[in-house]
Amino acid sequence: MRGMATSTHTLSGPPQAAKKPHVSSHHGIDVSDDYAWLRDQGYPEVSDKAILQHLEAENGWFESRMADRKPLIDKLFKEMRARIKEADKSVPQKDGDWYYWIEFEEGAEYKKWWRRPVEGGPDELILDEVALAEGKEYFRLGAISVSKNGKLLAYSIDDNGSERFTARIKDLATGELLADEIPGTLSSLVWVANDTALVYSLANEQWRTDNARLHRLGTPTSEDVELYHEDDEGFRVGSSLSANEQWLIIGASDHETSEVRIVRADDPLGEQILVRERQKGVEYDVDEREGVLYIHANDTHENFRLATAPLDRPGEWTTLIEGSDAFYLTGFELFRDFYVVEGRRAGLDTIEVRYYDAPSRIEPIVFPEASYSAGLGDNPEWDMHTLRLSYESMVSPATVYDYEVAAKRLTTLKVQEIPSGYDASLYVTERLEIPARDGTAIPVSVVMRKDRAPAGPLHLYGYGAYGIAIDPGFSTARLSLVDRGFAYAIAHIRGGDDLGRAWYKAGKLEKRTNTFNDFVDAAKGLIARSYTEEGKISISGGSAGGELMGAVINSDPELFGAVVAHVPFVDVLNTMLDASLPLTPGEWPEWGNPIEDRAAFEFIRSYSPYDQVREQAYPPIMVTAGLNDPRVTYWEPAKWVAKLRELKTDDNELLLKTNMGAGHGGKSGRFESLQETAEEFAFILWQLGVES
Repeated sequence: MRGMATSTHTLSGPPQAAKKPHVSSHHGIDVSDDYAWLRDQGYPEVSDKAILQHLEAENGWFESRMADRKPLIDKLFKEMRARIKEADKSVPQKDGDWYYWIEFEEGAEYKKWWRRPVEGGPDELILDEVALAEGKEYFRLGAISVSKNGKLLAYSIDDNGSERFTARIKDLATGELLADEIPGTLSSLVWVANDTALVYSLANEQWRTDNARLHRLGTPTSEDVELYHEDDEGFRVGSSLSANEQWLIIGASDHETSEVRIVRADDPLGEQILVRERQKGVEYDVDEREGVLYIHANDTHENFRLATAPLDRPGEWTTLIEGSDAFYLTGFELFRDFYVVEGRRAGLDTIEVRYYDAPSRIEPIVFPEASYSAGLGDNPEWDMHTLRLSYESMVSPATVYDYEVAAKRLTTLKVQEIPSGYDASLYVTERLEIPARDGTAIPVSVVMRKDRAPAGPLHLYGYGAYGIAIDPGFSTARLSLVDRGFAYAIAHIRGGDDLGRAWYKAGKLEKRTNTFNDFVDAAKGLIARSYTEEGKISISGGSAGGELMGAVINSDPELFGAVVAHVPFVDVLNTMLDASLPLTPGEWPEWGNPIEDRAAFEFIRSYSPYDQVREQAYPPIMVTAGLNDPRVTYWEPAKWVAKLRELKTDDNELLLKTNMGAGHGGKSGRFESLQETAEEFAFILWQLGVES
């Protein structure tokens, strides 16, 4: 019965959630879930007192167990914060008649957005996140967009972590807000119709963006026009402008299929052009130049090709750049006189300048290190001659370059400053290949101090889902482990697209367990190569990476000395069986549909971390959750921890911390989020006995 006391808690022991028998049947198979009651039936409102009391009790237990770590947490936070330049600004970038940049002031959690006229004049503060966030437990800026004429600013904010943003419009000449207010958005804000209207998407009751809508300034939102509605509950809708800003692009997609329409940006209610009807398994995106469409698509090769089509025959695609096993073409960007292709060769980022009138002319941009992460930065103008680039490696701080296209010359504009000091010569980074159990070579990126003792503690990070690559980038926070003798490793496991689209496909659907096996085998390989020893490995992952954490501690708990699972997607079977949840229908192409497919049901059940918890010893575990998280609902980690408490046979720490006023990303400020990293690292150091 709702409201009854359903957990017991004293500070002499952790909270014990009550077991309430709950059975559901699928494909003739009964699924028992004694902790299903932790899901509030009124979600997204969480008001059940028993549930809230249980989460607060878990938070109390977390605080009591971490209390003795407080000096270490404070020390870690202090050193992490000392590596951040508190008063900092981005490199200004020209867009039309203005230079734009952002600044952090000393001690500020949030940014301020500035501009100044190209022709000269005073700096103008156009958006003050610090003021907008004042008095709020949570604040996040969503979209931000200046009108083409530079007179208006559209922006959206979320102040509770639910990822339902309210959009407002500011007159930049007067600083006043217009009366227009659009609640419930979850999208970009795109200026159209000569700056008289905005295109946006609303999140529906299931937190799905199934629409593109037009709001004309000065009119009530009740009169907004739906430009496009998506009927497939698994698809999401998003809008953007073409690089030349002449076309509004409306795309609909799930995790494996997409469909694009374009319409004149100055006449958004005009006739829409469907580029090509959706075809299951075919993903594509589109831009336009001088009556020619440029299409990035995986219809002929899983690593994508670049094709062109005449605007009046948009479905007739002619290959411009062939798909290739060797080159994974991840994207492209058009400019007036040239275009840029981005991709990866052997997992390494590649950026190439190419020319419309000379298809065979290819100019790769050359970077100074053998292993790095690089990409196009903010390049807002159509007529660009110098490209803004971002660059970093596991030992090189974030760097902003300008690349002069004609001269083929890189100019360093800014290198991330580390006020407390950083000497790159003290560190070494390596790229290993460790064989998985099926013989596949798994890349592992490692950074450590050159004077590190062999077989010391090692932290292994992984994600492995949705085709998201984990780049070998730089982290100042990571130094708090590395400078204490840790090696820090990233396992580029299947499920990400680090080595191309085939790498992604080899870790999804019926091949999902490759992801978990790759991570375990990477850990064992690092032990075999004397980077560390069994039990001296700490591991972490979030969301789908939290699912990874749950799976590998079920299968190989003895390997790991500490585990941190952030907002972990661990109740995979129950979530994929619930079509009413925000993400579920759109996730079926990633995980499978256990509602309709018995094989998918049985396979997901075989690895779902919550379903596979069993009586055995588990390593020390720290779990985080967000009460307002619409992506991984709070009850997934809460149920998982409850079941672990019931069944695990060890006395190792098991801690759950739920952010009661935040969502999927945890705390929102730059230092508040750093505090949570300090807690995570303190837990790891505590459990591995490295607390100096």
